[in-house]
Amino acid sequence: MIRWWTSAAVAGVLLLSLWGAVKVHSDFKSLPSPPQIADLSLSTVVLDRNDELLRAFASQDDKWRLPVELKSVDPLYLKMLLAFEDKRFFEHNGIDVRALLRSVLQSIRHGRLVSGGSTLTMQVARLLDETPTKTLSRKYEQFLKAAQLETVYSKEEILQIYALRAPFGGNIEGIRAASLTWFGKEPTRLTPAETALLVALPQSPETRRPDRYSDNAVRARNRVLDRAVAAGVLSKEEAASAAAEPVRTKRYAMPLYAAHESRHARFGSPERNVHRLTIDRKLQVALEKMARQKIGTYPAPVSMAIMVADHQRGNVLVSIGAPDLLDTSRVGHVDMTRAIRSPGSTLKPFIYGLAFEEGVGVPESLIVDQPTNIGGYQPTNFDQAYQGTVTLREALQLSLNTPAVQLLEAVGPARLISRLKRAGIRPEMMGGTKPGLAIGLGGVGLSLKDLTQAYAALARGGKPVSLSVCRKACGSVEPMPKSGSVLSGKAAWLVGDILSELPQYQAEMKTRLAYKTGTAYGYRDAWAVGYDGRYVVAVWLGRPDGSPVPGETGSSAAVPVLLDVFQKLGPSRVPLPKASESLMLQSNAAVPAALQFARIQGRPSALTVASNLRITFPPDGAELDLGLSRPQDSENASLPLIVKVSGGKRPYAFLVNGTPLHASGFETQLAWKPESPGFANITVLDARGQSARLTVQLR
Repeated sequence: MIRWWTSAAVAGVLLLSLWGAVKVHSDFKSLPSPPQIADLSLSTVVLDRNDELLRAFASQDDKWRLPVELKSVDPLYLKMLLAFEDKRFFEHNGIDVRALLRSVLQSIRHGRLVSGGSTLTMQVARLLDETPTKTLSRKYEQFLKAAQLETVYSKEEILQIYALRAPFGGNIEGIRAASLTWFGKEPTRLTPAETALLVALPQSPETRRPDRYSDNAVRARNRVLDRAVAAGVLSKEEAASAAAEPVRTKRYAMPLYAAHESRHARFGSPERNVHRLTIDRKLQVALEKMARQKIGTYPAPVSMAIMVADHQRGNVLVSIGAPDLLDTSRVGHVDMTRAIRSPGSTLKPFIYGLAFEEGVGVPESLIVDQPTNIGGYQPTNFDQAYQGTVTLREALQLSLNTPAVQLLEAVGPARLISRLKRAGIRPEMMGGTKPGLAIGLGGVGLSLKDLTQAYAALARGGKPVSLSVCRKACGSVEPMPKSGSVLSGKAAWLVGDILSELPQYQAEMKTRLAYKTGTAYGYRDAWAVGYDGRYVVAVWLGRPDGSPVPGETGSSAAVPVLLDVFQKLGPSRVPLPKASESLMLQSNAAVPAALQFARIQGRPSALTVASNLRITFPPDGAELDLGLSRPQDSENASLPLIVKVSGGKRPYAFLVNGTPLHASGFETQLAWKPESPGFANITVLDARGQSARLTVQLR
């Protein structure tokens, strides 16, 4: 009888085991396929030229879950993680039976759960399922899914999924997002204290958040350190030192650099999770900091935009659409690198380049700066004054308006627009009208990106280049037109030579640059664009709404920023190209008689050159009260002596009582502040050796 019951019991166990095996097999086969790693919902990231993070966007489910590769994670993290969570990870097939038995026995002995038997693979199964496992049926399903994962993924891939999906508090998931949030750095190199905290947080991410429960975070971290010592991952000394480190209780903000360009890349190719740009993060960060400091001296809503490009390689290195994307007082969300504005005088170099190319004149040809009426169009100079007869070199350096308009009439506005289009830009005509003479003084719509592109061609000897911000296609990129050079090599070099003689204020500026300023009508936009043998830089300053910033010009507001940017470019700068031997010979040759005056309508004869040098103010023998006898304080400061000059040939040299004064030789006005009252003998010398003198008494 007993033997019969024993046989029946054995048969029942076998049948039950067989049924269980069949059910497990059936349940395993009915599991849905696990997701592919590439299909996991991740944050969109924008990377710089060296794959450093510029900006991240939250995933579709509003999580900070950044892509990460195991090779970019500090190896100490993986060692400590396995020592604490799953010592036999590389030995089991998803379920660690020994760990489960140990957990059950310890729980029976102590009457409570002492340690879990969950493997990293089981945790990954739970993370992918995104459901709790508090019931036996859910735990059973987790076992099956863990076994399934082991058949689909390699061990390294399972670790990578954990590194992507482990929770670290709030909407932070994955080790990369966690490291950036809690430590402000990538997880490539971590300290033992940082590593231990990252291992501890996923066990209870909400109750151990350093920004809310720092004491819990410290205790959990230190338990991980103790386990690391027991496993031989750390020495006692290393663990003790790590345990003494405080935990930061404030989150770091996610990187937000090249914010506008990153946004443009993301929305240009929304299907991509990773965008790789040509931006140089280190330089971008430095110039964004500089832009915020400089714009802080202006009242809101005045803003600033900067672009830096390597015109030899065609790469955009810096793009600042506003100093601070989040500054609502300065309308920071508006990308002013793409805003269409009036370029002021920044197109004048292309007018002069066309004039040189077409034989209208050479840099030393003369032109008369005087009131002009061309078919009813009457341009005036910025300062409402006129310089008389000047060379084309001087006219461009002084940014005189009437000479530029006369030259534009000679070469044709349509031709200027055509050449600009060769540079790969599309000027917008005001009101859709045909190109007229006003475009030479800013009567056309261009963006900062347009000017950067146009000047890049000028820097390359007139050869156009498509400046790209993407290492790989991001959004639609308009191909460059194949229609020839913007300017001839000779004309481009002559323009650069003229612009390189403008003042370079920084004493450390060893490598000279060619640059041009521009101020839109009514002080609405201040521009400065410059280049050397490698870089082209463009700066804009103004109000995003287009209203005036009274008194701010390209020279006063944008040029200092431009020169500071070139200073930060450092030793990698390249000098402007030297002229060829034949071009140098042509430049040094005497001006042909036919080009003594630029070949424009109504040009005067060389015999009518009004070149007599005169001091027009103050009158000879005048007594001037400058307040030199009053006590000098902030309220009673003395006035400078203003000396105005006309005629002659620039540059000028100014002497007071025989002592040379440091002043720009191309200005027709000198402001000199005497130290004491008395007589002053003032002398002006021009480039032809002419001189003018007078004596005044200062009080």
